[in-house]
Amino acid sequence: MRRYGKHTDEDDIRSRPNRKGNRPRTNIRPKHEDAAEGMVLTVDRGRLTCLVEDRTVLAMKARELGRKAAVVGDRVALVGDMSGTKDTLARIVRIEKRTSVLRRTADDDDPYERVVVANADQLAIVTALADPEPRPRLIDRCLVAAFDGGLTPLLVLTKSDLAPPDELLELYGDLDIPHVVTSRAELESGAAIERVAEHLAGKATAFVGHSGVGKTTLVNALVPADRRRLTGHVNAVTGRGRHTTTSALALPLAGSDGWVIDTPGLRSFGLAHIDPSRVILAFPDLEPGTVDCPRACSHDEPDCALDAWVAEGHADPARLYSLRRLLATRERREGD
Repeated sequence: MRRYGKHTDEDDIRSRPNRKGNRPRTNIRPKHEDAAEGMVLTVDRGRLTCLVEDRTVLAMKARELGRKAAVVGDRVALVGDMSGTKDTLARIVRIEKRTSVLRRTADDDDPYERVVVANADQLAIVTALADPEPRPRLIDRCLVAAFDGGLTPLLVLTKSDLAPPDELLELYGDLDIPHVVTSRAELESGAAIERVAEHLAGKATAFVGHSGVGKTTLVNALVPADRRRLTGHVNAVTGRGRHTTTSALALPLAGSDGWVIDTPGLRSFGLAHIDPSRVILAFPDLEPGTVDCPRACSHDEPDCALDAWVAEGHADPARLYSLRRLLATRERREGD
């Protein structure tokens, strides 16, 4: 066995070759200062379609991002081939800080949250007034997710020719949520589209709703260039619609600088990830009253300071009722 002394020469040292032929690992990551800016339009089986300037580019996520995933609406930095031509592939090397996130879980017992859309300004909650019947608990859950994620909610009520909107609007009147009521005839004539588009101009709006409420029909009317024009039908027995949207997709709003983000039809909207302390931020008239609340207050318990705050006349009691109804929606199923 050969032994080396204190004065070994480099030629005397045997080095093992790197069988894989790759470079040694390092914690130093490239900054990609020359990367192009883009926006994720849709995600399909690990491939992301991004808008870079005026063209669409197909990309994949760089390994250095680890498990961090890009979603529709994300602003990203890309390198590689960004010509947008067939059979080319760019690489997403950075995901910029998000201004808002719409998140959900499969159900209230699921610890894994899914980011549906990033950087949207508002959430359009599409609900039919009949065929299928409205689901207020699902609306409540969408509202909680919007308030928690930093999105402004917008109620879009369809099929007003089948049922009046008054009762449902009264339920949410104290929340001061903007709304648009449409009928099937107005959708066909285009009159309803103009009213909806007024709320979308200059904003990125994510559309959600359970199947059969007319969400995809509405999106197709707002974005005529959209290729996904197939609409579903409502099952007469179950009252449920057939899914016509299988993945989120961002589309430019016709005649405006706004964006319409279509999402798959919802069966449920889990809220396991929701922090109740963030929901109160959507109630600026009630938030100051939480200063004297006990630590980790659920705002629906005997020691909650909001009762005294409202009793002293600082806020409308109906607003406190609305807040508590939304916070309690985690304990209720959508169909209750």
